[in-house]
Amino acid sequence: MSTTADHTPESVNGPDPEGPHVVNSTPDPSTNTPADATVNATGDGAVNTATDTAVTRAGNVVPIRPDTARTPEEIPEQDRPAADDAAEPGTVVRLVDPPATKATWWESAGNATARPLVARWLTSAEEFKSRARFLVRYAAHTFAFHALRVPVYVPTAFLRSFGATGRLVARLRAWVFDAESHPVRMNARDRSDAELYMKLREIRNETVRRRMGPVMVGVVVLLAIVYLCITFVTPFWNWTGLVVAMTLVGWWGAPADKPVAGRAVDSVKTPKLTSSMIEDALCSLGIGGLNQAYAKGKRIEFPNPIARDGDGWRADVDLPLGVTAGDIIAKRDELSSALRRQIGCVWPEGDAKVHEGRLVLWVGDVDMSKAKQKPWPLAKPGATVDLFKAQPFGTDQRGRWVPITLMFASMVIGAVPRMGKTVTLRELLLIAALDPRAVLYAYDLKGTGDLSPLSQCAHGYGVGDDPEDIERMVVEMRELREEMRRRTKVIRNLPESVCPDNKVTPELAARKDLRLAPIVVGVDECQVWFEHPEHGEELEEICTDLVKRGPALGITLILATQRPDAKSLPTGISANAILRFCLKVMGQQANDMVLGTSQYKSGVRATMFARSDRGIGYLAGEGDDAQIVRSVYKDATDAKKIAAGARARREALGNITGYAAGEAVDVETARLDPLADTIAVFQRGEDKLWSDAIVTRLAELRPGQYRGWTAQNLATALKPYGVKPKQVWSTDPDTGKGANRNGYTRDALTTAKNNRA
Repeated sequence: MSTTADHTPESVNGPDPEGPHVVNSTPDPSTNTPADATVNATGDGAVNTATDTAVTRAGNVVPIRPDTARTPEEIPEQDRPAADDAAEPGTVVRLVDPPATKATWWESAGNATARPLVARWLTSAEEFKSRARFLVRYAAHTFAFHALRVPVYVPTAFLRSFGATGRLVARLRAWVFDAESHPVRMNARDRSDAELYMKLREIRNETVRRRMGPVMVGVVVLLAIVYLCITFVTPFWNWTGLVVAMTLVGWWGAPADKPVAGRAVDSVKTPKLTSSMIEDALCSLGIGGLNQAYAKGKRIEFPNPIARDGDGWRADVDLPLGVTAGDIIAKRDELSSALRRQIGCVWPEGDAKVHEGRLVLWVGDVDMSKAKQKPWPLAKPGATVDLFKAQPFGTDQRGRWVPITLMFASMVIGAVPRMGKTVTLRELLLIAALDPRAVLYAYDLKGTGDLSPLSQCAHGYGVGDDPEDIERMVVEMRELREEMRRRTKVIRNLPESVCPDNKVTPELAARKDLRLAPIVVGVDECQVWFEHPEHGEELEEICTDLVKRGPALGITLILATQRPDAKSLPTGISANAILRFCLKVMGQQANDMVLGTSQYKSGVRATMFARSDRGIGYLAGEGDDAQIVRSVYKDATDAKKIAAGARARREALGNITGYAAGEAVDVETARLDPLADTIAVFQRGEDKLWSDAIVTRLAELRPGQYRGWTAQNLATALKPYGVKPKQVWSTDPDTGKGANRNGYTRDALTTAKNNRA
């Protein structure tokens, strides 16, 4: 390409022997100009073409290459800068984009995602068996359906055979005599086109002669068969053959809109999902960034082909720049309307692993909330589980089982009322009950008895929010906290070879001497606990401690609430719960309170669920990404059957304790205040008493609680308050003799009581 004189400034290190060059820049029109003709001209105005140098407008003398243009007119048209692209004088245009590089084959292959060799249902034993069972059931049903209607099908087909025979003869006659060309011949006759008419007539006659031969042969063969049958076959078989033949003719000759046999199964074929359908649907949502991109001629992209995925279609969509998957998810109702599908069939999700603009659209054949769910494997008689392993919790949109692991994690369930929150909690507690080792606590603070099927297996069980019920639950939770503290000491004292990770393992849980069996606590409507005016703070403190330290010690806490806010789910609990299941909620705050901070912005939005999506929610914490799951619905009757089976296996292991064993919680003992009662037994004027005298008076004060106490019991009860027995001088009331014995002074007890307050 021809160029003009190069006026690039020299390097600070001196001129380059090979000539000046520019790095990452384009020629500047203001300096890279043709040699000044006025300066390099001779006296008569002619250009000095003989010289090999030129003077620029800046006054620099530069050499002229042989192919350099001397005048602007000599610059080739394609090399002249456009008027719009001309830069301002004195500016230097620099390239900022990196040079185009082509990835090597190795890099492209290394970053590629391999597609499955065969269909997924062929690699899944469960799905293969499910499809095989369906085919067997379908074939059996179809056979039985038509077999029962054979007495109707045969007479119907026989009676329709006469009409079918007439239609067959009429079609045969029209074919032989070329009836289809009749309108053409009549048209030629009406136009008095004799030549064309005669040609068409000859062609028609030739066609009739060619077709008549095979037909006559067929008629002769048919007459011969009839003659042979009448001659050599008995009348019974002749009539039987005639009836069968007529029935077959009536069956196959029936009109398409009136078949002899009806359909055994009514199926609705959903339309195929196409790229044009998706584009039209997305453009109808009224999203500004999407509409602007289409107005500029930019379109959405499909990185993968639209394909069948389970019982539906999957489409991976790259949205235009600036449009996120969350924008589409927020308009799920409008999207389902645009696709002309039920809202329970349309499930848009984001794929943040790729980028925020990647949309994964799955459109099912059947509404997820109405589709028949696979039988729950744990509902089978004799089923047992190991809580340290993943167990089937629910199914995704494609009908595949989604597992959940309850060990080493706490869980939060949130939803608006009547969306399946309590049923989900009951399912999780049933899973825990099916592990014969597990210790179960079930608290129904709603008071409707939805968790009553678990009472036959539960160590701790409570229903309602009456004061005595709350007080009993507080006592059990205090005991559970003490159990957690005991477990920490057991784990701490175990040798490293037995417990290398300092947590409860399946092997440790199996050892009865350590008493480290899994403990699962389920609380429905937990906000009743945390908002209680008297015990709210204590229960919040205990639950927070269980959520933080319990998972490593084999304790799982599951909290369910219909009002997920800061009061119902304290920050210490919501921030440390690993497993989260959020059914329909009404706003972003509730969504993020259950699923975690910024989940709403990431496109994980439980607000998109409809009122009909009962039992369907986002499950987070089980795997890298949140996924839509439909939990298993088991009514109270089915739940009782499953729990009864779980109790039978527990009885075989001798693991029926607490409420299930008929043991009552001693609330009165929990109400004891040994310090206050000890001060109360001091009479006026007594400053110190022996321990034996104190326990005697305590037994008289509260016989049901202190009867049988010894001085050692008293010392143990007062130790948490910082009061220890010491030698005090007192007089024996029986003998009247004074002596030094272990006892307590009123001043020490009063000081301890004031410090406690």
